[in-house]
Amino acid sequence: MKAPATRPAIDQLARPLNSLRVSVIDRCDLRCSYCMPEEHYTWLPQEDVLSFAEIGTLVDAFVLAGVRKVRLTGGEPLLRRGLPELVARLREQSVIEDLALTTNATHLAQLAGPLRQAGLDRVTVSLDSLQPERFKRLVRRDALPQVLEGIRAAGAAGFTSLKINTVVMQGFNDDELEALLEFGHQVGGEVRFIEYMDVGGATLWSMDKVCAKAQILARLEECYGPIVPCGPQGAAPAERFRLQDGTCFGIIASVTEPFCRACDRSRLTADGQWYLCLYAQEGMDLRRLVRAGHPAEELAAFIRQGWEARTDRGAEERAAAPHRGALYQVEDLRQNPHREMHTRGG
Repeated sequence: MKAPATRPAIDQLARPLNSLRVSVIDRCDLRCSYCMPEEHYTWLPQEDVLSFAEIGTLVDAFVLAGVRKVRLTGGEPLLRRGLPELVARLREQSVIEDLALTTNATHLAQLAGPLRQAGLDRVTVSLDSLQPERFKRLVRRDALPQVLEGIRAAGAAGFTSLKINTVVMQGFNDDELEALLEFGHQVGGEVRFIEYMDVGGATLWSMDKVCAKAQILARLEECYGPIVPCGPQGAAPAERFRLQDGTCFGIIASVTEPFCRACDRSRLTADGQWYLCLYAQEGMDLRRLVRAGHPAEELAAFIRQGWEARTDRGAEERAAAPHRGALYQVEDLRQNPHREMHTRGG
């Protein structure tokens, strides 16, 4: 489908609907302590998970409402069988300017080539440690060799961009900043350091575990000397910086410096719930509408109406909380699995 040029929907804070994150599966093969620290989880019923055709119809509708950037997420999206088929379907939507994927890379070595051939533009990989025992302790799986192999395969596949995301936690991996930057340079990837966020299933979160943007910059300056900003951040979640040798990296400071006022992103879960904010308590049920046979044009009208009423600025509100702790506890998550980050998509 080739969508006609349309103006993007604009919300109540003058933010355009430009970027959509599509979770294709809620399952994950790792158990990162900052995302999935518990032993047991409530999974989405398989019959509720959207088919590729349903995802395609909804993406067409979002494009009609103004979306130009689409990112496939999970859970771990590479666990969804036939993912290159979905990429090829979305690539037919010619007005999509950027088609990207976020992955933990455990299966990327096998799929990097097929995904690139199908039309995927960019890949972002999560990598929180280069130390095998530390990595295993974090994710509760002995998977670092597969992840590193996947990252190298992505670097060789010809994607327009390879980014490496690292959640930095005080007293855990904050001593690996330099090593991760050097690794990124070796594989042709740009590292983005992320403040540990109190979202979804982060039941172990506390403020004293957050390594703030200012601390990250101070530690890197001790090693590399003066660091300069690369330019305006715009709607991008990461603020980019440059070392003296030209190496660029990013910091996503959504805990200490929320960027809600520029946020143009929303999220579609694997079972078709649409969330206007990462911190939103409730979503809108698009699965019901697409399965009722509504065409993309009618779905787009519903999406546009929902976005134009949007006032969300969840990260700002969390930053202003007087006694900030974990957003949810286990009982809350089991009652509503859509609160989980592995369900909602990162």
